[in-house]
Amino acid sequence: MLNHWIIAPVLLPAVLAALSLFAGRNAAGRVLSLLGTFGLLAIAIHLLCTASGAEPQVYRLGDWPAPFGITLVLDRLSALMLLLTASLASLVLIQAIATGWDQRGQRFHALWLFQLMGLNGAFLTGDAFNLFVFFEVLLIASYGLMTHGGTGPRIRAGLQYIAINLVGSTLFLFALATIYAVTGTLNMADLAVKLPQLPQGDHALMRVAAILLMLVFAIKGALVPLHFWLPGTYAAAAGVVAALFAVMTKVGAYAALRFGTMVFPEGLSVTEGLIGPLLLPAGLITLGIGAIGILGARGLPQIAASATLMSMGTVFTAMSGFTPATTAATLYYVIHSTFAGAALFLIADLARARGAEVLASKAPLPGRLAALFMAAAIASAGLPPLSGFPAKLMVLQSQPSTLVWAVILLGTFLAILGLSRAGTALFWKPEGKAAKLPLREAFAPAALIAALIGLTILAGPITAWLAETAQSLHNPTPYIEAHDLPGGAQ
Repeated sequence: MLNHWIIAPVLLPAVLAALSLFAGRNAAGRVLSLLGTFGLLAIAIHLLCTASGAEPQVYRLGDWPAPFGITLVLDRLSALMLLLTASLASLVLIQAIATGWDQRGQRFHALWLFQLMGLNGAFLTGDAFNLFVFFEVLLIASYGLMTHGGTGPRIRAGLQYIAINLVGSTLFLFALATIYAVTGTLNMADLAVKLPQLPQGDHALMRVAAILLMLVFAIKGALVPLHFWLPGTYAAAAGVVAALFAVMTKVGAYAALRFGTMVFPEGLSVTEGLIGPLLLPAGLITLGIGAIGILGARGLPQIAASATLMSMGTVFTAMSGFTPATTAATLYYVIHSTFAGAALFLIADLARARGAEVLASKAPLPGRLAALFMAAAIASAGLPPLSGFPAKLMVLQSQPSTLVWAVILLGTFLAILGLSRAGTALFWKPEGKAAKLPLREAFAPAALIAALIGLTILAGPITAWLAETAQSLHNPTPYIEAHDLPGGAQ
């Protein structure tokens, strides 16, 4: 019997987004967006509880069997990403409404819901082609959100963003065409069965396809040398949009992890020694560039964007080991960096609204905002007592390489210097009286900081759950068996 809740995270925002197209900037648009976002949060909690106590479940659209039909798959990883997305989206939407930012242009709430549909679909799909489809939904909706209510600089940044992502879409199609020509399937579980049986003569083509896929995921995850779109795009975007985008970059990391553990696992002769050795140096360089960007940034939006870039470098560095330990560390760091990055973007937006996002600004800022920035900076830099410290400690423990330790510790030091410089420039001003920060505007960033505190306090049980999730990813047999592939392929 199909669990119809699995399709709800895709269907609910799609239906409400269509309805909200008729609402415009009316209160009805806000109501639909709030209902959809908080409904997704409730559904994500239910699906996480379901996935935690059961084997992976496959939802067959139209009841067509795999690999011929479209499948959605609920497992521990997809459920985790659904909950992370819904939790972040709920808080960011509250901030968008509290600051009135959602009223500065047309169709914000429709675009918001379509964005959530694309994110949820990318996390649930069990088919590589439909991953491409949801990537395109994400691209269209995120471009609309990126340029929402914007003028010249924001539109220019949006054009750069969409141009590089269209290149990624083209590469994705080339990769999918190559994979289908060689294997006759794009279902991920079916690929996991067929690739170990691939004739030697087809190995070269499949290695090319694997590299193309990783390039696509590198673009989505802003990995060197395909990272240059992120700093300008995220810094130019409105704070609430950039805060949601903090989870969008994780789609690239999620896809790389899913393919790297199931379709192209370590030990597969077709891609042996290919994926991890490519991701590690790229991740380390991305981490370093992000840290230098924090140190040299001239304003809070640029600092938040560089911190996001640094976090993605850390994610791919941790992931590159492709062991259960590195995967568990990667997942914990993904959760931490998503909340910490979103908090920085919301704080930067509050400073921008007061004309003080540039470090050289003389405008005083409220004490509440200073406290929020200090907490977000501590978390982003990876200092105790917040979750950045155990997150980086897990990464270091899972990657016992001198080079990895040196780059991560040096990057952390540079980030501390850059964030300290920003805090000093923005908040230590002897003259002038700052206006108070309304509680309604402080709620969402404060809630994100509270989530980081909770992530620290509950680090033990959370890491234990993530360790089980990592083990399940590196043993994909139940995922494959759930598809009931024809011919008894298991």
